[in-house]
Amino acid sequence: MRASELRASDAERDRVADILREALAEGRLTADEHAERVEGVLHAKTVGELEVFIRDLPAAHQGAAAPGYIPVPPRPVPGAIPHDADANVVAVFSSATRKGRWRAGRRLHAYAIFGTVEIDLSEAIFEYQHVVIKAISVFGTVDVRVPENISLRGTGGGVLGTFDVRTLDSIEPDAPVVYIDGWAVLGTVDARPKRGKTVADILDRVQYKVDKALRKHFDR
Repeated sequence: MRASELRASDAERDRVADILREALAEGRLTADEHAERVEGVLHAKTVGELEVFIRDLPAAHQGAAAPGYIPVPPRPVPGAIPHDADANVVAVFSSATRKGRWRAGRRLHAYAIFGTVEIDLSEAIFEYQHVVIKAISVFGTVDVRVPENISLRGTGGGVLGTFDVRTLDSIEPDAPVVYIDGWAVLGTVDARPKRGKTVADILDRVQYKVDKALRKHFDR
């Protein structure tokens, strides 16, 4: 898939809107042109549609030689992620939540059977770059929220239900990648970025590994 065909995020819309606002202030756009383009930005669905509104402005071409997106595969490399889950979140005729400041492992299984599961990674510490979430919903709902500056992929489907994963691509090559794998049977699996939330703890993940190695050394 070409970068221009990727779904646009709210952060990307905000970036284009900022460029248009600066162009208005510099006199490159009239007030009517600015209003018309901002309206188009709000309704744009892909990155390519967004770029149309700024392609005649100098700010859009600054640093154009650098790649804007690092595409990631729809699935992790076979064998890279263990089959056994680091944690299970189960809701049967109930609700279950994993949110706040928590350490995300490599694999998490979420099951919503006539219930609701909420997985919020917006403040999580990513110890690994690749995270797989297996989401199964049967007459229930599994909601997954991720930071805006990671990559998000989904593989699955719905049986009289809804499986909706908003594809997201980070411009950082070492940013975490979250893969959603599952099914919605008469239920819903929904994964998307949480607006205004970015992962700022990639260094925390590295520091944690360093601290762990030091502790092991001094325990000898």
